[in-house]
Amino acid sequence: MEKVTEYFGSMVFDERIMKATLSEKVYKSLKRTIDRGTPLDISVANAVAAAMKDWAIEKGATHYTHWFQPMTGVTAEKHDSFITPAPDGRVIMEFSGKELVKGEPDASSFPSGGLRATFEARGYTAWDPTSYAFIKDGTLYIPTAFCSYTGEALDKKVPLLRSMEALSRQAIRVLKLFGNDTVRSVRCSVGPEQEYFLVDREMWKKRKDLVMTGRTLFGAKPPKGQEMEDHYFGSIKTRVAEYMADLDKELWKLGILAKTKHNEVAPAQHELAPIYKTTNIAADHNQLTMEVMKKVAEKHGLVCLLHEKPFEGVNGSGKHNNWSISTDTGINLLSPGETPYENAQFLLFLAAVIKAVDEYQDLLRLSVATAGNDHRLGANEAPPAVISIFLGDELTEILEAIENDTPYGGATKEKMKLGVDVLPQFSKDTTDRNRTSPFAFTGNKFEFRMLGSSNSISCANIHLNGAVAEVLEKFADELEKASDFESALHELIKRTIKEHKRIIFNGNGYDDKWIAEAEKRGLSNLKTTADCMPKICDKKNVEMLTRQGIFTEAEIQSRCEIMLENYVKSVNIEAATMIDMARKEIIPAVSKFASDTASAVAVKKSVCDSACRYETRLVSELTDLIDQMDEATTRLEAVVEELKKIEDVRSQSEFVRDEMLPSMDKLRAAADEAETKTASEYYPFPAYDELLFGV
Repeated sequence: MEKVTEYFGSMVFDERIMKATLSEKVYKSLKRTIDRGTPLDISVANAVAAAMKDWAIEKGATHYTHWFQPMTGVTAEKHDSFITPAPDGRVIMEFSGKELVKGEPDASSFPSGGLRATFEARGYTAWDPTSYAFIKDGTLYIPTAFCSYTGEALDKKVPLLRSMEALSRQAIRVLKLFGNDTVRSVRCSVGPEQEYFLVDREMWKKRKDLVMTGRTLFGAKPPKGQEMEDHYFGSIKTRVAEYMADLDKELWKLGILAKTKHNEVAPAQHELAPIYKTTNIAADHNQLTMEVMKKVAEKHGLVCLLHEKPFEGVNGSGKHNNWSISTDTGINLLSPGETPYENAQFLLFLAAVIKAVDEYQDLLRLSVATAGNDHRLGANEAPPAVISIFLGDELTEILEAIENDTPYGGATKEKMKLGVDVLPQFSKDTTDRNRTSPFAFTGNKFEFRMLGSSNSISCANIHLNGAVAEVLEKFADELEKASDFESALHELIKRTIKEHKRIIFNGNGYDDKWIAEAEKRGLSNLKTTADCMPKICDKKNVEMLTRQGIFTEAEIQSRCEIMLENYVKSVNIEAATMIDMARKEIIPAVSKFASDTASAVAVKKSVCDSACRYETRLVSELTDLIDQMDEATTRLEAVVEELKKIEDVRSQSEFVRDEMLPSMDKLRAAADEAETKTASEYYPFPAYDELLFGV
């Protein structure tokens, strides 16, 4: 049997391959570009392209593609072959440095949010050398950035790289104040835990809602769901285990550090967790992971569902974004240290995150906003739409002691003075996990739990990096001017805690009392995409994102338009699918069952003197539900038509929120009740119990 250590990364043009195929001069030049961002000379690009082509062809590749992440929510690729005609009528295999570093895909059909007109088609892809190229399905994939002819970012990679640079730049300024002059860069790292559902492919084909939208728009609650809590971490079924084994192998070939796999809480739900990587690479790897998950599922007669809420009444699927920041010298800035200065440094960065999350809670919320995630947030172990930070009791008590200049750990302790007294030994594991917290400190990192399973992790990390960079810049500006650094540091942390402690909450995020308390504290509760997405255009957010060089004002406006448009289109497709299923499948099926039951009543009464109470009552109930479904469908049809008359996308999103979604809920309620009263052989598609327990 082939060993993992032998095939891991076998399809990746990584440092091992670079060292083996590039000259020492070219390799060192490329490494400087990767590590320091120095410009790439065309001669170096040509040498890398030649080596990359030879390696790829040896691995069976015939094509290459610039792989990028437009604002569609999925990746994009255009494949070109290596062949070039030779004078004698044959072909040769060529790949130049120019072809490596730049491509020109048609940009007109990708979302631009008004940045460019449809007739302005030119767009550029630019090689991102910090993310390794790889081979998949006989094609060399080159991770790239995507921008318009006039230079605006049309993707998620460019703003992510900008946010990482902004965070590094401001963090280095702060570290220098603590005497850390050797640090050349600060890197944010992410380990995104990916949740997903597996369903049988043949059953999936019979559900138009799953095929068209990725979630069930109808479905009565099954006799058993997740009440017994027996699926979580339970024994993995053979068919699923075989899928997971193949998935691991394919991911490992691509150099993706898939580490953990297990059953999740809901039936048919599972999770894959990778080892941490630099955020840009983690984002690329997560996009690739989602693609591979779906492809491997097909080989096993399964479908991998990445929708945030594919089934009503059981857990939805999230993507927990475990985020930390470290220096290039290996110091995790979210870990307490052994000396007073190390602890003071840790507390300053901790305070920066607290302030950033509080001041930009709206940005964090909108960074995870989609139509699908709106259904998930707020129940079944998903965090609420209200942003808060969980720190755990011990760390919270330490911050309270600093804020109030009171002893920590008992009356015999001296008052805490940062940089003078040693912070009490802080155990990483004393921060218990809080599954209801949107943003939880878990020892040496923060776990941002609000991301939906289909989300790109880029969006959340762009805003998180930008917010923290903005706060660190203000901290550096203040501390660089201080005549007494230690006193200024102490006062800065103390003031930050006092001004932003409202965002700290260690309790149950599902408790209605917390929602009321959050409102008293002035925390935002942006429940839907329509509520939160326009907030990106608020003055404070525009100023921060442009000052940190993450977006231009035009790019911010475009993203608001794109995400609202995506929200409207997604829900509109769901509404159209519901209408189609109700008119063509559900209502006819229930009507047929009601008619057959009524006929049975007539037959029974003709041969015997029977009251037929059960059948008579059932026919009456079904007839009433059919009328309800017809009325609700007619109403939803009218709403769909009304939406077409609204031109402004913000008004459209509000109409979807206020009119379309409630109309959809009403139709579903009637249909789901009808399902519980209709004989299974009449119902036109697989029910929840078949889907959730059919693998």
